[in-house]
Amino acid sequence: MKLKKEAPKRSLFLYKKTTMHKNEDIPIVAIQGIHGSFHHEAAMLYFHHDFNLLECMSFKNLVEVTESGRASYGVMAVENSLAGGMLPNLTLIRESGLCVSGELYLRITQNLMALPGQDIQSLKEVHSHPLAIMQSEAFFSQYPHIRLVESADTALSAKLISDNNLFELGAIGSEAAARMYKLSILSTSIETNKENYTRFLIIGKHPSVIKSGEKVKASLAFIIPHVPGSLLRVLQPLSDAGVNLTMLQSLPLVGEKWQYIFHADMIFPDQTAALRLIDHISGMLKHLWVMGIFPLRNQSGNSQYPVGKSTIKDHGAQVLAAGHNKTETGI
Repeated sequence: MKLKKEAPKRSLFLYKKTTMHKNEDIPIVAIQGIHGSFHHEAAMLYFHHDFNLLECMSFKNLVEVTESGRASYGVMAVENSLAGGMLPNLTLIRESGLCVSGELYLRITQNLMALPGQDIQSLKEVHSHPLAIMQSEAFFSQYPHIRLVESADTALSAKLISDNNLFELGAIGSEAAARMYKLSILSTSIETNKENYTRFLIIGKHPSVIKSGEKVKASLAFIIPHVPGSLLRVLQPLSDAGVNLTMLQSLPLVGEKWQYIFHADMIFPDQTAALRLIDHISGMLKHLWVMGIFPLRNQSGNSQYPVGKSTIKDHGAQVLAAGHNKTETGI
């Protein structure tokens, strides 16, 4: 990797974002997956008003349609409390030049569903996303006759059962997916660990609007000199200033042996402090990406983590489709 090449430009000074897509009355929100997926639930929790849903079958396609302007925003999973970080998604955001303008933590509840009139004993196979299967293995150990089959998406598994009237076949997914595709829930909350949360980032072409004095989170990526103590020297001023480091992950720097790109999320008391401290540490870095600075608030606007469990209702949003020629795993 040649560090002389300029990374996508992101201004540290934030400006007002547009909330509508071109001349549409409501925004277009891109997700990985389909109607009834957990990405859809996250979008519903974050965007209270009606929106058009743009279904993408890969995270790469989600970034492409948001970058091109076909979507006003993208909603992308980047971390799960059980499975860990999704570093390829952070890489997609970093390399795109899109801005992170918000986040949401969604409680993931897995449910076993099938066509009406069946019970668990009548099922021969259950299909779902690999993460959903992994999170429910203890439940299915009670039913050794059921074969677990990995698929691309939780909601897509439910939809295929409904569309093709497939008996003796079950799916794992959200209550919303069961309602949407008219399936019966045979068992609720089958995940082994109930502290199961997925973190989603809201991405777009414009930064977030931040009020004066509002607590903020910054999403950064950086490369440090490959010398002893360099990471400590970067983090020490942040610690001294009382900055809360909420996430730090690394991935190899392609083309450079034993060097790494670090992704970090940090909570600052306000935007002014964030800009000042980020500018201070930038002089210690070989390269810095400011992927986004956004308010730390929940759905009511309070300064705390937005954590929720959504119930999707039929809100009449138009469902668009993009990139269905290739499927990538999602939830």
